[in-house]
Amino acid sequence: MSRPNGNPLRDPIDRRLPRVAGPSGLVIFGVTGDLSRKKLMPAVYDLANRGLLPPGFSLVGFARREWQDEDFAQEVHDAVKQHARTPFREEVWQQLIQGMRFVQGNFDDDDAFETLKHTIQDLDKSQGTGGNFAFYLSVPPKFFPQVVQQLKKHGLADAPDGSWRRAVIEKPFGHDLASAKELNAIVHEVFDPDQVFRIDHYLGKETVQNILALRFANQMFEPIWNRSYVDHVQITMAEDIGIGGRAGYYDGIGAARDVIQNHLLQLMALTAMEEPASFDADALVAEKAKVLGAIRLPKDLGKDTVRGQYAVGWQGVAWTRLTPWRSALAAALDQAEVEVTSATVEAEAGNPSAELLARWLQVGLGRSIDRKISAGPVITGVRLGTADGEIVINRSEGPLATLTLPGQPTHSLALKIRSTSELISEELRRLDADEMYAIALRGESSTDTRHI
Repeated sequence: MSRPNGNPLRDPIDRRLPRVAGPSGLVIFGVTGDLSRKKLMPAVYDLANRGLLPPGFSLVGFARREWQDEDFAQEVHDAVKQHARTPFREEVWQQLIQGMRFVQGNFDDDDAFETLKHTIQDLDKSQGTGGNFAFYLSVPPKFFPQVVQQLKKHGLADAPDGSWRRAVIEKPFGHDLASAKELNAIVHEVFDPDQVFRIDHYLGKETVQNILALRFANQMFEPIWNRSYVDHVQITMAEDIGIGGRAGYYDGIGAARDVIQNHLLQLMALTAMEEPASFDADALVAEKAKVLGAIRLPKDLGKDTVRGQYAVGWQGVAWTRLTPWRSALAAALDQAEVEVTSATVEAEAGNPSAELLARWLQVGLGRSIDRKISAGPVITGVRLGTADGEIVINRSEGPLATLTLPGQPTHSLALKIRSTSELISEELRRLDADEMYAIALRGESSTDTRHI
């Protein structure tokens, strides 16, 4: 029997005592995606490792992969080992693995959702989850309506008496205002507003959390945190990771929808909002809404904003390693001053540097590049055909090579061996965006962005 007045040892306004979740489980749709592997699975383990999950907590993955429960558990294990923020402890893992299940299927597969329903019922019995489950939609926005409707159709959104069901939805929520409103209506046909958590994982970063602490826990800042004392505010979001395996996602969503209309607007709201009456959800939303409502957009966004996009290019030390070859070829064309009609790269079979060099030549010359297998090692030569004859760079061994231009004698050149310090300094120069920003702000344009 539950206590009518709750836990007498817990003060609602005292947040210093950690709150352990009650009996519950989490179902992740899109569990094989990048977000799940890097963020969600490690976060579940970290919560368990800190003692914030109940002993019978269950984790269910839903995806198209032909996995068994053991395969899913191994995937979670690998993700935890690589990305978890807390040390790996075998006893915690062994307890967590007891509640792991995997359901294979597509979002339009009725049989799969029936299997999911039975899996949840079995976990209620074996793990004591009590019918309490959250459904995390780690999927593209276009699948939200389908997944939500399937949860309704198969009775998964309806909690047993005394239990709860919730939905966690990832950004971006729609692609514009109209689609966001439509999606909102579909979700609330199935879940009440207090059952839906629209998550912005960026707000969990320590630096973001520190904005609130800096402002409202330090009385010296709040009195001067206003336009009378603050000249301007700049918000910079810098990442040290590339697109990775998210190219398909970015093609459909784009960086603006991915970070500006959620992450960066949230940061702006936290920076500019007044102190809320309390730090519960409703009070925070009210103050953020005031800030967002006060925003005034420029009449001409194209004139008052600067946007850029990377053109074709490659990153990493493997690309930088080709600088001697690229320099030699560029210098050869400077001397020859003729149009290249064909090009061949000679290298040992399967050499990745040769592939990069061929792609660079293809982009620069605007034509296909032939490949010729040689004994090696590495790249042994490049031939550029012209109307006057061939430009040939041959490399027999080591850093020495020979250059032959049409109608001129062959002479030697050095393909310099690069030191670690040189590679690092060149990579840093390549990554420095200040020059690109300065060009854009001066109103200049450049169609040649291959150096990026």
